[in-house]
Amino acid sequence: MATTTGTTRRNGVSAAAPAAQEPREKTKDSTRAFNVTAAVVLTVFAVLWLLPSLFALKTSLTTNSTAALGAPAILSDLQITFGSYLTLFQAGDIWNWYLSSFITSAVTTVLTVLFASMGGYALSRLRFPGRNLVFLLMILGIMVPAQVLVVPTFQMLDAAGLLNTYWAVIFPQVPAVIALFVFKQFFDGLPRELEEAARIDGAGYWRIYRQVVMPLSGPVVAAMAIVTFVGVWNNLILPLFVLSNPELMTIPVGLATVQGSFGQMFADIQASAVLGALPLVVLYMIFQRRIIEGVAGTGIKG
Repeated sequence: MATTTGTTRRNGVSAAAPAAQEPREKTKDSTRAFNVTAAVVLTVFAVLWLLPSLFALKTSLTTNSTAALGAPAILSDLQITFGSYLTLFQAGDIWNWYLSSFITSAVTTVLTVLFASMGGYALSRLRFPGRNLVFLLMILGIMVPAQVLVVPTFQMLDAAGLLNTYWAVIFPQVPAVIALFVFKQFFDGLPRELEEAARIDGAGYWRIYRQVVMPLSGPVVAAMAIVTFVGVWNNLILPLFVLSNPELMTIPVGLATVQGSFGQMFADIQASAVLGALPLVVLYMIFQRRIIEGVAGTGIKG
């Protein structure tokens, strides 16, 4: 009987083992199929995104006469020339554009992150009358297109005597509702026990903000800083309205003047566009991991 029972148990285990392995094999197959499908889809989208960029780069490395003939002539021309880039560098304006874009983008980024984090912390932790109404009004500000505010912004800057200065580009872009919202959501997810422990030690709101909350906010600070920097760098409408001094023009405004002055010189136009986007590409390559961590940790979880 013992032998029979032992045989039955062994047979039962051996018979049940394949049945238990089948769901695992199906799960592995479905996971493998999903990974292959996702890889194919991402590859297709990556190629679709890269093709216009590669074509712009190829156009900038051809002569203006060849570029004027269209895409077939550009793609069939195997001769590479840097004449368009030399033309832009010899003109000297590109360096002023880089300097203006860097100054306005860097200062705006610092001020935006500072004030948005302070506002987000106040809305997340402080309790005051009308707090929800203030937050609602700020969120409603997202629905207002930036183009609608150009004329009032121009009039206010003109009244303040700030036109044709870097501050005319910086000040209107500092109030970023998106950054405020992201910071508030991130602070809502932080454990309050840390602040309570600091408050027991005698720390006030300012000290808790500086020494407790902000050191824990590295990912969201990096994400908002990079997003703000890129947005200010690529902004065309505001600098185009408030700047008329060629020495203060930013990259987008400078590219607009290149298109107007060069006319049908497509190679020169594409070279200027490549040079304008190059710093952002380098920025992303350097801070790629930080960008991914920041976007994944922005705290938009409800």
